[in-house]
Amino acid sequence: MTSESPAILSEDLIRAAAAAAPVTASSRTDDIPASWDERTVLATMLDYVRDTVHVKCAGLTDEQARCAPLPGSPLTTISGLVSHLRLVEYYWIRVVLLGEQDQMPVTDDDPDAEMRLALSIPLARLLAEYRASCEQLRQLVAPLDLDTASRGTMSWRTEPVTLRWVLLHLIEETARHNGHIDILREMADGVTGR
Repeated sequence: MTSESPAILSEDLIRAAAAAAPVTASSRTDDIPASWDERTVLATMLDYVRDTVHVKCAGLTDEQARCAPLPGSPLTTISGLVSHLRLVEYYWIRVVLLGEQDQMPVTDDDPDAEMRLALSIPLARLLAEYRASCEQLRQLVAPLDLDTASRGTMSWRTEPVTLRWVLLHLIEETARHNGHIDILREMADGVTGR
């Protein structure tokens, strides 16, 4: 993202994600899993909602992605939501689940940093970072059991959560923000979609 954000992604990963074929409505992950075991269902649904972010952003200009049409939410932009989703996954998987040091750009003085910083980054770059991050995080959790307990601390609870809960939370949060992106997209250029 910037020098202020997590230095977890290498430029090579981001370039590779940017060079990959774009995710389109016809190429995104199907929401029907290849098998019905719990792990495959969770992974499929998370990949589906991740791909949906890309589909909903396809064809937007940077100006449209940075538009903040909601007077009560001046930082609610498509760019900001893409940035937020990337960092939400980083936080829940790397910081909470794996117990790594938090390198989020968010501070007490700037709690909306990921939304604000996104306004100066091209949408294509934000989407490439999101895609690269999702691939990296997918690989990090692949060998873990769904009952793997979190090692990081949370300010709101003392008991750990599990990988299962983290995946469900990420599906819920990404799906919810896809709804926000869908509304912002319709307000930006009239495009609606599934």
